[in-house]
Amino acid sequence: MLGFDGVVGHEEIISHLQNAIRLEKVSHAYIISGERGTGKKLLASLFAMTLQCEEHGIEPCMKCASCKKAMSKNNPDIINITHEKPNSIGIEEIRGQLIDDVGIRPYSSPYKIYIINEAQKLTLQAQNALLKTIEEPPAYAIILLLTDNPDILLPTITSRCVTLGLKPVADNMVKTYLMDRMHIPDYQAEVDASFAQGNIGKAERAATSAEFAELTQNALRILKNSKEMQVYELIDAIKDMSQEKQNIYDYLDLFAMWFRDVLLFKATREVDSLVFKQEINYIKERAQMSSYEGLEQIIDGIQTAEKRLRANVNFDLTMELLFLTIREN
Repeated sequence: MLGFDGVVGHEEIISHLQNAIRLEKVSHAYIISGERGTGKKLLASLFAMTLQCEEHGIEPCMKCASCKKAMSKNNPDIINITHEKPNSIGIEEIRGQLIDDVGIRPYSSPYKIYIINEAQKLTLQAQNALLKTIEEPPAYAIILLLTDNPDILLPTITSRCVTLGLKPVADNMVKTYLMDRMHIPDYQAEVDASFAQGNIGKAERAATSAEFAELTQNALRILKNSKEMQVYELIDAIKDMSQEKQNIYDYLDLFAMWFRDVLLFKATREVDSLVFKQEINYIKERAQMSSYEGLEQIIDGIQTAEKRLRANVNFDLTMELLFLTIREN
């Protein structure tokens, strides 16, 4: 495990946390928000380790007893709240692991740090119980609430916490990370980074998943042959895709990336900025066939299809309309 230096992106948030440590102005409660895979847990762990580190610097030293315990998840003064039910964190869990525990002084560290992952799952009763501790915490207590949806938390909680929102990481940083640290080849890293839309966790999953590589090939096969395929063949392709309904949004993201490439190539005739550089012959062919207006309609059609599916509109009908838009333009 590397220190803050090993984190890709999020420079402003790291700088905020390190300044708070340097100036001894650490808040007693933080909300770290961002979609799944953005690095909330990593940042919270590094912050907690740094606060407890025996070297008292702005990076965890990774060598002292406290850091070693934290790395093996055995530091008794860094408490990760666990919950039995997958979709909720109840009042009993917050009472048992935090409220009843916070009065006991730290064992061997300057602080007692509680990390509540998936804080959006806190029930209303659990949030109300937690509020009292956040309002009047002991001087040594720090509570870190990690969430992908801070709006679900009570305003009385959010107003008493420092909120840090994780923003998407630039595509080129994600691509460099995949190539340098995960040894993903250039072309693959380009596709994975664009697909991830600034989410490192999503990029890692795409880069290491054989299923995603296969999904990409399927999507490209459909796109490359969409003009030649009959409507009934496209409907069969839809049927195959509907076996993998959970992947349909990934397909739509790949479709959108492809048509953005076609539009970009049509406008600039340049290959360098394309995601699917290796498919340049197909992209060139499609750019000649479609008008600017047609390509805009296709990209709008993909977004509309995604909205319809999220609103539970009939799957086959939605995809049929999308493919007709792709064929007609």
